[in-house]
Amino acid sequence: MGSKYTKRYSEEYKRDAIELVRSSGRTVTEVARELGISSESLRGWVKKARPAQDAGSGPAGQSPADRDEELKRLRKLTAEQAKTIEILKKATAFFVKESDR
Repeated sequence: MGSKYTKRYSEEYKRDAIELVRSSGRTVTEVARELGISSESLRGWVKKARPAQDAGSGPAGQSPADRDEELKRLRKLTAEQAKTIEILKKATAFFVKESDR
């Protein structure tokens, strides 16, 4: 059973506090102190909100289609860079042979 001194915070207040932690770059303790709430309460809210954030979307709120597109783009870039590296290796070998003459 809760204490008669336990404060109740609205869901909107909790969401705002969680967003402040995520966007400010400050620690949970610093934000809690600024808001005048328990750092353990805020830490619990942040932890509880994390699984809900991870469930439907990926990093930075990306949809699965966005992630697939990003993965496709990065694979293409990786392949291009691998080709460039191979060409540079061959060029290096060619110029080393030329300088030995």
